[in-house]
Amino acid sequence: MNEVFQLINEMSPYLLLGFLLAGLMHAFIPGRLYTHYLADGSWRSVVYAALIGVPLPLCSCGVIPTAMSMRKEGASKGATVSFLIATPQTGVDSIFATYSLLGLPFAVIRPIVAFITALVGGQLINTFDKEKAATPTASTADANSDACHHDRCCSTERTVRKTSFAAKIAEALRYGFIEMMGDIGKWLVIGLIIAGLITVFIPQEFFATFADNSLMSILLVLCISIPMYVCATGSIPIAVALMLKGLTPGAALVLLMAGPAANAASIIIINKVLGRKTLLIYLASITVGAILFAFGIDTLLPREWFTPKMVSMHADCCTEPTSWFNIGCTIVLALLLLYSLIAHMTGKAHHHHGHHHDHTETSTNSNNKMQIHIEGMNCSHCAHSAETAIKGVAGVDDATVSLADKRATVTGTAEAADIISAIESIGFKATIES
Repeated sequence: MNEVFQLINEMSPYLLLGFLLAGLMHAFIPGRLYTHYLADGSWRSVVYAALIGVPLPLCSCGVIPTAMSMRKEGASKGATVSFLIATPQTGVDSIFATYSLLGLPFAVIRPIVAFITALVGGQLINTFDKEKAATPTASTADANSDACHHDRCCSTERTVRKTSFAAKIAEALRYGFIEMMGDIGKWLVIGLIIAGLITVFIPQEFFATFADNSLMSILLVLCISIPMYVCATGSIPIAVALMLKGLTPGAALVLLMAGPAANAASIIIINKVLGRKTLLIYLASITVGAILFAFGIDTLLPREWFTPKMVSMHADCCTEPTSWFNIGCTIVLALLLLYSLIAHMTGKAHHHHGHHHDHTETSTNSNNKMQIHIEGMNCSHCAHSAETAIKGVAGVDDATVSLADKRATVTGTAEAADIISAIESIGFKATIES
């Protein structure tokens, strides 16, 4: 518990700042920006996808439906893979948290590595798995046409409803400290617990064989990381614990890369939606990139660059009292985390992003309602992606998705098969409830 407490105290100020920046990005950067430049199959779309993905604070599970939705909306396969590689490896929240525990070199190298591996993976897709940008289906095109018509008709209303600066700040705080924290909070806690268990229960001699063997350390951690399900922020304390046990900085980088980006859920969905060739290129880009960059760090850069912050933390944890500022941040973080987790369990954290329809508009179809069970949703981004996919089906008047209940409530005249197809196209499994 002492090890976990020390890790949290080091991370908490930076985590709070990272969550705040994540909320500001969500509130002030239009969502359409993320798909506007990703449609063509050129290297530019791959670069744009990587640039968007590196700072974007999406957890490892949330990035999957988001990327599949982008693909469905017309993003090229290369851009989609670039986004899938870059986004889960890092983000504004994890960059600050990385600096807090692993120091400035790791905080700088981590997003650079994510960007480069995303570029390589996306361009390999463009070269060896060429495919034209996804063409919207007739139903999707009709739905988009209806949406555009709705936007034009309601432009005046939307101008009136345009959110003020204060409302955007409130939305940023809600998203960053409730929705985002609820999405990755569970994985952060799991990562901290694992780090504490590694530090306390695994003897130093266990890693002694690998301590001076960079390649063996890298391969060992790579084998552990690929099936592991951990977010970019939750992987940091585990990397710290492994380095304190003697593994190399390169091995820690492998965990930070492969842990969030390559896991069982991603592998299954990418294979299903994008194909086996894309999956193989995706995994090769991550694993080969992780090995090369990790080995380069261990052989070309001084190890002292990556150890001072950790050594001082490990040496001072029992000699120097923790500052009251860090303790205060830890208390605030714990309270926010508890609240966000309760909100997610009760379904209150999911924000309804769709248009608010007038009751008179849907009264004729209000009796045509269906309940759909959705498997695979783990965060609010998953729920929002499912909701957006359902609303893109022609004949859907309104739809709400409950993350807590794993259920979508849909009203309208759309065929159930079309709704199921739309949900499964972004990587989830759906069944109609009787």
